[in-house]
Amino acid sequence: MPRSILIQAPAKLNLALSVGPPLPDGMHPISSWMVTVDLFDDLHLERLPDGAFSLFATIWHSEALSRSEIEWPISRDLVHRAHTALEAFTGRELPVKSRVEKRIPVGGGLGGGSSDAAAMLRGLNELFDLGVSSADLRSVAATLGADVPFLIDGGSAIVSGLGESIEPLEAAPDIHATLFFPGVLCPTGPVYREFDRNTTAELQVARVRGLARRESVPADAPFNDLALAAQRIAPAMADDMEEIRAAIDLPVHVCGSGSSLFVVCSDPLHASAVATHCQSRLHIPALAVSTVPTPQVKSL
Repeated sequence: MPRSILIQAPAKLNLALSVGPPLPDGMHPISSWMVTVDLFDDLHLERLPDGAFSLFATIWHSEALSRSEIEWPISRDLVHRAHTALEAFTGRELPVKSRVEKRIPVGGGLGGGSSDAAAMLRGLNELFDLGVSSADLRSVAATLGADVPFLIDGGSAIVSGLGESIEPLEAAPDIHATLFFPGVLCPTGPVYREFDRNTTAELQVARVRGLARRESVPADAPFNDLALAAQRIAPAMADDMEEIRAAIDLPVHVCGSGSSLFVVCSDPLHASAVATHCQSRLHIPALAVSTVPTPQVKSL
C-alpha cells in the first residue's frame, strides 16, 4: 500500500438547478444537472503509524485566484468529518496527516468543501486498501452534505432528492465555461431562506432532464432557481453580473447558491478569451474551465 497519495478534488457546476418546497425538517429536495470541471483542490494524505493522532491542515494553493479567511472550527471541517465518518463506518482508526491546498473559493457555490470531503473518502479507501464500494462511499458521503455523494464519482449526472439519488450521464456533451469569483460572500442558509420567502417552489424535473439530453448547451440554457434569491442576498454579486454581461454580451449564471458566476462558452479558446478580457477590463478574477471526470488517486 502507498504511504502518501495526492487526490484532486474537482469543483462542481450546476448547469440546471431546480429546488422544491422545504420538507418538514427544512431541507429542500432538488433536481439538478451537475458536472465536474477542471478547477481542483489538492488533498495530500500521508499514512501514519497505527495509534498515531491524525493531523489536519487547510491552506490556500499558490494558484488560488480568490481567497478568504480559513477560520472554521475543526468540528465543522468537512474533511475532518469525512475522516471521522469513514472511521465509524469501517470500525477502525485511520491515522493520517492531511493537507488540503485550496484553489476553489470558499462559499462560492462550487462545492469545494464537499469535493474535499469526497476526496478524503476516496483517498482513505485507497491509502488503507479498505475495499469500500463506491455505493457505500456515497452512503457515507450522504451524511456529510448534499453535494458530497455526487463528488465521489463526479463526471456528469442528474442529482435528485437531497443529493443521494445520482443518475450518471454517459453521453453528456463537453462543456466549456468561464468562472468568475466576485469578492463577496453569499451564505447558503440565508439564500434558501430568501428563496422560501419570495417563491412558490416547484421541482422542474422535466426541464432539468431536457437540458441534460441536449447535444450541446447554448449560453442561455442553464437555469438556477436560487439565482434571484442569491442576487437579493448579495447585491454586489448582482452588480458584477450586470458588468460581466455588458462586457461580453453573454448570459451570466449563478453557481449553486452563489457567489461564483459562470458563462457558457463555445470552446476552450473562447472561454480563455472571455476570462482574459473580463479580468483586464473589470478586474474580477476569472478562469476558463472544461468538464472532466473525477481524477484518479495518485500515489506519491
